[in-house]
Amino acid sequence: MQTIQRESREYVGAEVTVTVQGQPYNPTGDVVAFAFPPIGGRPATWYEGGWDGSQPIPGTTAYRAQVLVGPSSSGPTLDPGRYAVYIRVTDSPEQPVIPVGQLTVT
Repeated sequence: MQTIQRESREYVGAEVTVTVQGQPYNPTGDVVAFAFPPIGGRPATWYEGGWDGSQPIPGTTAYRAQVLVGPSSSGPTLDPGRYAVYIRVTDSPEQPVIPVGQLTVT
């Protein structure tokens, strides 16, 4: 679980591993978005994210997706509380929605 201060503007990220026919796949050409519903809620509002580079995290086949959270950012400004973190990767024909953790804003 990641914790940020409500006055902070920080990247919130998730590791994404994709396979196609059992082989690692580079998803960085796909659109990624994040949602932050309250714990127990379902994602409704999506914020466009991006990829931290076009190469996998060293030593893995995972890629890092991220979105900027906080005041004066293109992403969400969240009130103090606990949130579920979801990502959505848009590819053709799939568009999986994946729970990836929690975020606490203090």
